[in-house]
Amino acid sequence: MGTSSPKAVIMDETAVQRAITRIAHEIIERNEGCNDLAIVGIVTRGDILARQLTEQINQIEGAEVPLGSLDISFYRDDFLTHISPEVHETKIPFNVDGKRIVLVDDVLYTGRTIRAALDAVMDLGRPKSIELAVLVDRGHRELPISPDFVGKNVPSSRDENVRLYCKEVDGRTSVEITEVAPGARVGSAPLGGE
Repeated sequence: MGTSSPKAVIMDETAVQRAITRIAHEIIERNEGCNDLAIVGIVTRGDILARQLTEQINQIEGAEVPLGSLDISFYRDDFLTHISPEVHETKIPFNVDGKRIVLVDDVLYTGRTIRAALDAVMDLGRPKSIELAVLVDRGHRELPISPDFVGKNVPSSRDENVRLYCKEVDGRTSVEITEVAPGARVGSAPLGGE
């Protein structure tokens, strides 16, 4: 689970679930239902959130919305600086052409992950539109990327990590702020905690 204690727990499991439910309703409302809608989560925690969002939408609408997961390892602009990037599988079991894609990620920071995800989706086809849903928007954008659906805005320092922990991979569900350890980089929580 990790040895460092968080500076703050900004969302507990209940708050995370409420945000997912609200975002699901907002997606349905903005898209006037779920025709041609598909949800694509960015590995590794965005795809967990995407699955939960899809389950909520399916329950609300009584329909089956296609779900996919996207690994952006080879699309990152810092790919060459990572000696051995952790590579996962992209699973898009549907044709993206003409779909209204909702990309899902856990924490929006600089926008570089989303830029890479947009490139990856566009390599698969030509969707009708792409929207962005994030659980947390922490600011500090370096690219002109803005989310369409946000669970919580969390002002943060560049010297802090804002991380989602998911029960499926971490044993607990929460969003926590921690100090960036000396020499470490700001980013997602490693799988299984610290």
